[in-house]
Amino acid sequence: MISRRILVVDDEENIGRSLRMILEREGYQVNAVRSGAEMRAMPERARMDLFLLDVRLPDANGIDLLRELQAAEIPAPVIMISGHATISDAVEATRAGAFDFLEKPLGRDRVMVAVKNALEQGKLKQENKRLRDAVGPGSKMIGSSPAFERAVEQASMAARSDARVLLIGESGTGKELLAAHIHGCSPFSGGPFVKVNCAAIPGELIESELFGHEKGSFTGATAMRRGKFEMADHGTLFLDEIGDLHSNSQAKLLRVLQEGEFHRVGGEQTIRVVVRVISATNRDLAAMVAQGKFREDLYYRVSVVPIRVPALRERPQDVLPMANYFLEDFCTRNGFRRKSFDEEVWEAFTEYSWPGNARELRNVVERMAILSHGDVLNAGAIPLELKLQKDTGARSSVQEARESAEREHVLRALEESRWNVSSAARALGMERTNLHKRIRALGLTRGK
Repeated sequence: MISRRILVVDDEENIGRSLRMILEREGYQVNAVRSGAEMRAMPERARMDLFLLDVRLPDANGIDLLRELQAAEIPAPVIMISGHATISDAVEATRAGAFDFLEKPLGRDRVMVAVKNALEQGKLKQENKRLRDAVGPGSKMIGSSPAFERAVEQASMAARSDARVLLIGESGTGKELLAAHIHGCSPFSGGPFVKVNCAAIPGELIESELFGHEKGSFTGATAMRRGKFEMADHGTLFLDEIGDLHSNSQAKLLRVLQEGEFHRVGGEQTIRVVVRVISATNRDLAAMVAQGKFREDLYYRVSVVPIRVPALRERPQDVLPMANYFLEDFCTRNGFRRKSFDEEVWEAFTEYSWPGNARELRNVVERMAILSHGDVLNAGAIPLELKLQKDTGARSSVQEARESAEREHVLRALEESRWNVSSAARALGMERTNLHKRIRALGLTRGK
């Protein structure tokens, strides 16, 4: 069992020594410093489980240090200690977020009760956050198609080790849910599940987001801030859209994966972490490597276990149960009466290709629920884009490019299996009957 880490900040050497002896005897890891500057200089402060701060220090006010810890998003609870306590000090400390306020001289029993209760509260808060992150809104995986079940089976097998996993699939296919599933089934499940969307963060800020930064390291860095790697220590870091990382960030990410250590932006001290990394992309990283757009060594580091997440059009039998789930979830969250689909809606749903995958399906279902007066959603509520594809066969350039890529992918699998459809279906993670449909839809014939 990992012992809890406590930092004592008190300018009286005998107080620091006494607290250290008392707490270490109980099995805690204890560091003691004598000033605010010494505390700020410790990179390990971001991973402490508890702080004991003196209110009056030679160079700082303990309550101000408490606020700095909160601004830096360090979640550990804080106990304030003081030899010159006033009621106003105690009130201010409590309002600032202190867990407890102890007066000197410090009694051993009083200290141990406060420390135990603070650590227990901190543990409960972290566990609640972990469960909220893992569960999330509408985060249920639904599917019984062979392609989807194969992806889940591979994910479950990979979860048992600390191997890095690369989830490959189109946007909206549920890669984040599968990553959360891997985390929940892994040896790291007791730690946090931290998510980073590499495509949503500007290139100049991605390093600060991943590795954190020190106060004053750049314009706007008004306080020290932990990065996602530190937040995910002893847990899982999910790097979504990893193909969007620029070259400099790729190099720094590679170093962390190789050595398990990094520096905050503007910092010089080395920080070590133990993190399980799961990556995801909707791009062809192998092609990007060949084009020099993605580091080959990083590619092999993140794709120890590559898992292909199938598109919704490859698992048509899952569309109806997913739609029912989305509808029930939406009505429950918004206090709507229970609604259902008319049979004529199913035909339109199963014939549509769902280029936006499960995310698009969820949006369509919620829109229909909002704009329908009755409790049965009928054909009149079906969005226009679904009807247009069915009636006119209109195709966008994006759809054409996607179909061209799919045609090439399926044809390659068929040729490698010498047109044995069963073997090709297994290689593609598809049901054999579904592959027959795609062969006809794509106009594929042997010898072309």
